[in-house]
Amino acid sequence: MELAEGKQKFIEAWGKLGSEWGINRTMAQVHALLLVSPEAMTTEEIMEELSISRGNANMTLRDLISWGLIEKQHKPGERKEYFYAEKDTWNIARQVAQERKKRELDPVLKILSELQSVKGDEKDPAYKTFKTSIAGINKLASNVNRTLDTMLKAEESWFWGSIFKIFK
Repeated sequence: MELAEGKQKFIEAWGKLGSEWGINRTMAQVHALLLVSPEAMTTEEIMEELSISRGNANMTLRDLISWGLIEKQHKPGERKEYFYAEKDTWNIARQVAQERKKRELDPVLKILSELQSVKGDEKDPAYKTFKTSIAGINKLASNVNRTLDTMLKAEESWFWGSIFKIFK
């Protein structure tokens, strides 16, 4: 397999994987392109490489910047904006985990916290089932939250060493 074919295969696979994680396919493909590009790229180069519209490219680049996965760069003497992706996979994983936690887990934890204060008759089976279910889900979500917090603060070698110890 030649480099160009491998690059295209990776971009397609990363796009599919991203959509499985709940990330827009084009967003994942632009990220993949920037991941495997040694130099920062312009919007026009990204549009040409992936055959996407300017509007789609601009919206996708803004989203990737807001996720903290790419950064905008300027080259001296040029008016064009260039975009560059972080190449360290551990930093990428932490950034994605942090964004997903903020967008998905934190709102659920807030709602579960509010639901713990629901009042009712302790003898009512519906109330007891509700309270037990909410407490169990809250415990699980809180454990996931603590694990993610640990991951976000940890260095890669320490984190994976700790995970592997659990499974020994």
